[in-house]
Amino acid sequence: MIGCGRRATAPMSNIDWKNEVRKVRHEGGKPPLVLTAGEPAGIGPDLAILLAQSPPPCPLVILADRDLLASRARQLGLPFAVPDYVSGGASPLSQCHLPLAAPVTAGRLDIGNAGYVLACLRRAVAGCQSGEFAGLVTGPVHKGIINDAGITFTGHTEFLAELTGTPRVVMMLAGDQANGRPLRVALATTHLPLREVANAMTPAVLTETLRILHAALRRDFGAARPRLLVAGLNPHAGEGGHLGREEIELIEPVLARLRAEGMDLIGPLPADTLFQPKYLDQADAVLTMYHDQGLPVLKYACFGHGINVTLGLPIIRTSVDHGTALDLAGTGQIRDGSLRAAIDLAWKMAMNRVKRDANS
Repeated sequence: MIGCGRRATAPMSNIDWKNEVRKVRHEGGKPPLVLTAGEPAGIGPDLAILLAQSPPPCPLVILADRDLLASRARQLGLPFAVPDYVSGGASPLSQCHLPLAAPVTAGRLDIGNAGYVLACLRRAVAGCQSGEFAGLVTGPVHKGIINDAGITFTGHTEFLAELTGTPRVVMMLAGDQANGRPLRVALATTHLPLREVANAMTPAVLTETLRILHAALRRDFGAARPRLLVAGLNPHAGEGGHLGREEIELIEPVLARLRAEGMDLIGPLPADTLFQPKYLDQADAVLTMYHDQGLPVLKYACFGHGINVTLGLPIIRTSVDHGTALDLAGTGQIRDGSLRAAIDLAWKMAMNRVKRDANS
């Protein structure tokens, strides 16, 4: 355990996650999830305090500055009697202290705390890699202030990939539709200017993305034979080549090769018509080609309880689907539905992963 509570020992290394789970279970418990509270001036600390009012139904460690949480709780007028984290302890909710670099005022960014935000992520990832934690749930960070501090930071997804040495990851958002069925939308490209998307799409990128998505649906979501809907890149999926040839020259050949390997893939489909029940009710996930092709639909259908999931990492990571909401920090005018959904999904993924790995 590193820098948490009152005890400090060397971090675990080279420990098989599955064996660690078995050991902790044998001792009477399960590894907890870890929550990074994110940007300290935003609503991440507020969300952590709301969790303490009604703890989630799984063990969870909040990774943040202890004094920050206490101060924000006083500002919100809410109790926060959460014990310090002790590795192997029985508390369902605990806090792991990492000190801030600069004082915090709710709603006011400070470049002095950019390093603190990233230190929390590094600590959480180390714990997940060692088997100390079953998975990571991330609160919202502010990319702008981290970059203003002179640290190049594209986002959680890319940072976690770098930390874990993962060459390619897939961003997926998930949530429950009004009919109760899950909606999962993954992206072949993420944070790119629109003019760069077509050039970024290559057979290798599309192939690797589909392989990662397919494997994650089997291992972490319990889908025995995932069925995937794949969007085209162009309007009307290229209209037979009249509105672009990427579907003919890139997407269709990749899908044909992967179908020959046994994947159940439908597409390329026009993105303006694939998000309807006759397609979605028969699929486990949708792959869209770029950020704003699929996420507006997901957020419209599931905002407030949507979840961001990073697929392809060696660890489990889920997150809220919203930002730091600086104007709401410390006001008490927030909801924690997305965070609770992210915690619930991370725990289900962890249990699915244990079951599947045990059967492999």
